[in-house]
Amino acid sequence: MSERTDPAVAEPLSIGQCATLACLLEATAPKPGNVHRGADFENMTFTDFAVSAAAIGPAMQAAAQRGVGATVLAAVQATRRLVPVNTNLGTVLLLAPLAAVPREQRLNTGVGQVLSNLAACDAEAVYAAIRLANPGGLGTAAEMDVAEAAPESLLAAMAAAANHDLVARQYADNFSEVLNQAALWIVEGRAAGWSLSDTIIHAQLRLLAAWPDSLIARKCGLPVAERASALAQRVLRAGLPGDADYLYEVGELDFWLRSAGNRRNPGTTADLIAAGLFVVLRENAITIAKRQNQVAEIERPRRIPVDHHQDFAGALVQVMISARAERQLVRAKRVQGTPINGHETSQCGTSQHGLSACGIW
Repeated sequence: MSERTDPAVAEPLSIGQCATLACLLEATAPKPGNVHRGADFENMTFTDFAVSAAAIGPAMQAAAQRGVGATVLAAVQATRRLVPVNTNLGTVLLLAPLAAVPREQRLNTGVGQVLSNLAACDAEAVYAAIRLANPGGLGTAAEMDVAEAAPESLLAAMAAAANHDLVARQYADNFSEVLNQAALWIVEGRAAGWSLSDTIIHAQLRLLAAWPDSLIARKCGLPVAERASALAQRVLRAGLPGDADYLYEVGELDFWLRSAGNRRNPGTTADLIAAGLFVVLRENAITIAKRQNQVAEIERPRRIPVDHHQDFAGALVQVMISARAERQLVRAKRVQGTPINGHETSQCGTSQHGLSACGIW
């Protein structure tokens, strides 16, 4: 019988494995508003994301030799051969420069060098990949529009979009938000003793609170994206993973983001989470699975009964069920004209949680 390999001395993941696993972990965590293993969209499923994660691995593995533009195009082509919708353009645009950094270099120094070496061929390949992926809500731009010929400089094109696109912003500022926020917050969450799912969700909320989601802004307008950020901030003020108020507010945010036909899907935030996961996997900054002799996770007082074997996803389902039952009761009281918490409410009033009854419910 062969002995089990100690994870502490196991071979590091390959770049392709880091890319695939990062995408799988991002898609699996039950993040508010996104597709995950318990929530599909009408035209996009968790399986689409899982297949896409596997599809891009070989392209990312060869990124250091191929270069950024060729890697982006190869990854999008591989995805579209298997999946009929755009699941990962933003993620691929973020992963390609990171994957192109030679393995012996640290990402925080190597990615700047990769970006400085971009050439016209990279811009051409990236523009071709964007047209092939055909992302939703793209619209048109006054200059350097993707429907037109690619510019000489991909960095110039990204800089032109940096103020309204968080993926483009990473090219303009050496991946500052990926390295110094997404990846850092994932490491901090694991160091706090949170499960990986709790850590990923909390990092998503912090990003969404700090940066209006670019995909929401493109599809629904900047005010809606800023509203999503404000709601994420409210979740963070409610507590920490495992706290009842935090779980309740996560459920409320998830309900609102999934309204309007999932048009409020914070897809760009998810792209940065995937890139942050790639960083911590590539740098071996976190462990994915606990060792049997590892110290148990930090226990926090819980104000709702949750089975100790149950993870965040199960607890979230409980809270969402109770939250929706409460919303149904509030609706019924409004119809009857019954005061809610001692206050009369109009048809377009606000709930006890400050959410617009007309805009959200």
